[in-house]
Amino acid sequence: MSKVQAGFVVERVEDMDENYKKALKQTLMIVGDTELLSVPPLLTVYKDAPNLNYKITALAVMQDEIGHAHIAYRLLKDLGEDVQYMLYERPSNRWKNPYAFDFKLDNWVELGVFNGLFDRAGYNLLGDAHQHTSYGPWKRALVKVDKEELFHLRNGEIIMKAAMKNPETAKQVQEAIDWMFIMSLEFFGVADNLKSRSSQLDYKLKGKTNDELRQKWMSTAVPFCESLGLEIPARYNAETGKYELKVPFPCKFDEENKRWKYDEPDTWDNVIKRFKQRGPQNQEFVNRIQKGHQLLEAYRNEAI
Repeated sequence: MSKVQAGFVVERVEDMDENYKKALKQTLMIVGDTELLSVPPLLTVYKDAPNLNYKITALAVMQDEIGHAHIAYRLLKDLGEDVQYMLYERPSNRWKNPYAFDFKLDNWVELGVFNGLFDRAGYNLLGDAHQHTSYGPWKRALVKVDKEELFHLRNGEIIMKAAMKNPETAKQVQEAIDWMFIMSLEFFGVADNLKSRSSQLDYKLKGKTNDELRQKWMSTAVPFCESLGLEIPARYNAETGKYELKVPFPCKFDEENKRWKYDEPDTWDNVIKRFKQRGPQNQEFVNRIQKGHQLLEAYRNEAI
C-alpha cells in the first residue's frame, strides 16, 4: 500500500498483494457489469428514435458500452477470473450493475435523459479512475473510455435540449428527471461517513470519495438541468460553496411507478438491500445477454 501511495504504478499481477488484487477485481467487475448492462435498457426504445441520425448515434453509444465492458472483463481475465462464467453462467442477481439499469425505458426521451444523467455519472466515476488509478493497464485503457463517455453524455444533452422545444416531449423530459435524478446520485454509493471500506482510495484505484464525486456530478448536472427550465431536487448553496438536495437522501422508492417518496426518508442499509434485491427487469436483461451463448452451446451439444 505504501508503494502505491508513493506513486508506484502496478503493471503485473506479481506486483500486487492479495488485498490490492481483491479490491481491483471488485472494482473491475462493477465497471464491466455496469457498462454491459447499460445496453438492454437502451435497446428497449432506440427504435423509437425520431430520425436515422439519432438511431445511428444510439447504436454507436451501445457499441461503445459493450467495448468498455470488454476492457474490464479482459483485465479481469488477466487477473485470473473465469470471464466465461461471469458473462454466461452467473445468476442475474449476482451482477453488480446499478439498480437504475434494471428498468425498461418508457420512451425515446428517457434514452436521452439516461445518457445525460447516468452517462454523466459514468464519465465522472471513470474520469476519476483514469486520473488517479494506480493500475497501469486500466489507466491506459481509460483514455479511450473517457472520451467516449463524454460523447454519450453530450448526446443525452442534445436529445434533452431538442425535446424541450415541444410541450409533449418537454413533459417527458421532466418525468424522466423526476425518477432518474436521484437514481443518478445513488451511483456514487453510500455517504462518506457511513462507508466501511476504503480500499479503493487506499490502493489509489480512485481518487475522490463518494460524496466528492456526487458533488462533481451535481456541479454540471444541476446547471444544465436548470438551463432547460427543469425542476430538480437540488440547488447550489452560495454560502457553503456546495450543491445540496432539497429532499431527503436517501429516500424510499416506489419501484412499480418509478416514483421517489420524498416524504419518506430511508437509510443506506435499506438502499443496499434494494440494490441486492435487483430491479424488475434484472433477470430479463441478463437473460438477453446470456441467451445467444446458451442456445449456441445447446445446438453444439445436440450436434455432437
